[in-house]
Amino acid sequence: MTTAVPLIDEAAASAEVRAVYDDIKKTRDTDYINNFWRVLANDPATLKRIWAGLKEVMAPGALDPLTKEMIYLAISISNGCAYCSHSHGVAAKGRGMTKEMFAELLGVVGMANQTNKLADGYRVPVDERFENLF
Repeated sequence: MTTAVPLIDEAAASAEVRAVYDDIKKTRDTDYINNFWRVLANDPATLKRIWAGLKEVMAPGALDPLTKEMIYLAISISNGCAYCSHSHGVAAKGRGMTKEMFAELLGVVGMANQTNKLADGYRVPVDERFENLF
């Protein structure tokens, strides 16, 4: 597949981009900058903003790292993003997702998409008892 813009290698990156690359490598304990970040580097402001947001959202919190990766994977599958499905699938597997967990995740994704479309298609009104989540 041909990208819409070139992949920016570390050697060709500006100082601003290299700083983000360095933070990605440090945060993820890796020496690898994947293609997503290398494409976003064509717009350093976008690269910096998206990395900061992802770093914050995926940081340890009330949800454990595996749950966060599996949610990201489920949404990526639903959105049809092959790149994100692959990268977050590998990340979820690295955090402990088993084949059985993946199969159940796909079952939930499929069922949620089916019931969401039915509810939207039939214009099902929201039950009053479901209105207030908290």
